[in-house]
Amino acid sequence: MDECKIIAITNQKGGVGKTTTTESLGVGLAKEGKRVLLVDADPQASLTVSLGISTPDELGITLTDILQQVLDDDEPAADAAIVHHPEGVDLLPSNIELSAFEVGLISAMSREYVLRDALEPMKAKYDYILIDCMPSLGMMTINALTAADSVIIPSQASYLSTKGLYLLMKSITKVRKQINPKLKIDGILLTMVDNRTNNAKSIISALRETGDSLRVFDTEIPFSVRAAETSSEGKSIFAHDGKGKVAAAYERLTKEVLDNERSEKDRLRTQDCIR
Repeated sequence: MDECKIIAITNQKGGVGKTTTTESLGVGLAKEGKRVLLVDADPQASLTVSLGISTPDELGITLTDILQQVLDDDEPAADAAIVHHPEGVDLLPSNIELSAFEVGLISAMSREYVLRDALEPMKAKYDYILIDCMPSLGMMTINALTAADSVIIPSQASYLSTKGLYLLMKSITKVRKQINPKLKIDGILLTMVDNRTNNAKSIISALRETGDSLRVFDTEIPFSVRAAETSSEGKSIFAHDGKGKVAAAYERLTKEVLDNERSEKDRLRTQDCIR
């Protein structure tokens, strides 16, 4: 069996489609037969709400409880918090309690590793674990980067969104150097794209011209009002508007993610043979 891959989906700027991407890529991978866990690492609980839990603050057990068990040196009982979604993905939900927990992490021992240690026992049950990060570069996002094998960065094709990428790259580089040397950047995912505007076209062109230094996914997620409606319905874009352009784009992204992983494994196998 292949090893579980953990992907952090992050950008410190809000409103760039992190939650939609986490949910849609997760369901897309499940449709391809993969076992998928989605982790809501944002106290705003947008992913939790998007998957049908309208009152996350009333949940009995959430990610916060699992992380607290790790801090207390107890065996994390993550299974008790898992919510099964009808579209084939599992969810480790969040609520506002995570905000207070993050503040308390500042003074904790080995504070960067709490999420990694919480997820470790679960890796045997899943092919993919996707972490929906909060829109900040705070301690929970550092935890997600420490736990992850790779990062996907959703970004709008706008000046402010791309300007913020520099800060995110600095954080990823720092985590890679000091904590998690295996961390890779899968790529930037352009979201809410409106190719009718010259501004968007020029920004996309500039990003793609960076070449090998920073990969940009071939797939672009188009702007769609219908995609924004899914968060209130508790189901993914595939169930909400399966024949629409956004669902088709996330299907292409899913295949691109799987193809890239196969290519990376082939490359590593070739290197091993040469050695």
